[in-house]
Order: sequence, then structure tokens, then C-alpha cells
Amino acid sequence: MKNCVSINLKKNEIVIKLSDNATQREIVEALKKKLPELKKLYKDEKTPITVAGKVLKNREIDEIQELIKSKIDVEIEFDMPKSLGLSSIKKTFEKEIAISETKFHRGSLRSGQKLESDGSLVILGDVNSGAEVMASDNIVVLGALRGLAHAGAKGNKQAIIAAGLINTVQIRIANIVKEIDRDEEPLHKQAYVSVVDNQIIIE
Repeated sequence: MKNCVSINLKKNEIVIKLSDNATQREIVEALKKKLPELKKLYKDEKTPITVAGKVLKNREIDEIQELIKSKIDVEIEFDMPKSLGLSSIKKTFEKEIAISETKFHRGSLRSGQKLESDGSLVILGDVNSGAEVMASDNIVVLGALRGLAHAGAKGNKQAIIAAGLINTVQIRIANIVKEIDRDEEPLHKQAYVSVVDNQIIIE
């Protein structure tokens, strides 16, 4: 694939942009050709490199980082942070949460079980204490939520959590965490959890 890697020289950084449609192999091959040319631009300077564009998996980030470091020893930043517990990379979601892909799980989750989804999750049962559910978008629990729930795990603050009963000590949406004090707060039945003004609200 031609032009799967473009390099832009800016005042305080160098941006390497990766094409969304390029495979990892194509990106690596293109970098191997372009990095020696880029290295010629470096003398005593240590201008940092920012890698942008395609959303990468952790191992892909590591491979690209090692490749760049082997040619040019400078600070390398990726414009998407490494995963927040999900196997894929965090990406800021501006999309409508109503149209995300949904994964259904039949039955309850026992203590120690963990369920992840790159879209929304609907659990046809309970999430028991010690279990964990994590989704890029919404989490809906038809039964009781007693374990840990982390919606919008890739940064989507539009995500919601809904449950027939919320009886847990902590819930998360994106990077916002709410600790629930059982002595102070009642049990929330038919609860709907969302982010308002950067705070988690339970209705």
C-alpha cells in the first residue's frame, strides 16, 4: 500500500501518521524505508516523535516503538494511550452510543469472572461480587450489579450503565470513578448511571 506512512515535520515535534487501512506489515516495511531518511534530519536535536492515525494494538505499538528507537533514539509518543484494561487501544469515541455493537451474555457472572466487549454489553443475569464487566460503550445488567462495572472504557463519557439493582462499591464510566458508600446511599433499583458535568450520577 503506497503512502501508508506519512511524516510531517513540525516546530517542536515530528508526526508520523499511519494510514487506517494499512496492515501492520505494510506500516513496518514503510517505516524501515523512511526512518533512515528521517534520521538524517537529526543532528544534536532530540525532537520528539508522535505517532498518530491508525488505532493500534499493544503489541503493534511495541513493535513500532522498538523499530523507531532502533533507528532514532528519541522520545516517542502515541496519540492513543495504551489500553485501560481492555485488550485494544483506547480511542476517543464521539459516536452515538445508541448505534454501538452489542454483545449479549446469558446467565450470571460468578466471582472471579471477567467479561469484556468492544461495544456494549447486555448481561441476562446478575454480576456477582468479585466479578468484573468492562465495555467500550454501555453496560446493561438485567439482574443485580454487585461486582465492578466499567462502561466507556475507551474514553466514551456518553456511555451509560443500567441495572435492575445496583449494590456495588464502585462504578466507572470512562476515566470517572464513583465510590458508593453502602451506609450512606440506598440500594438503587432500576438504576440508570451516566456522566453529568464530569460526575457520575445514579438515577
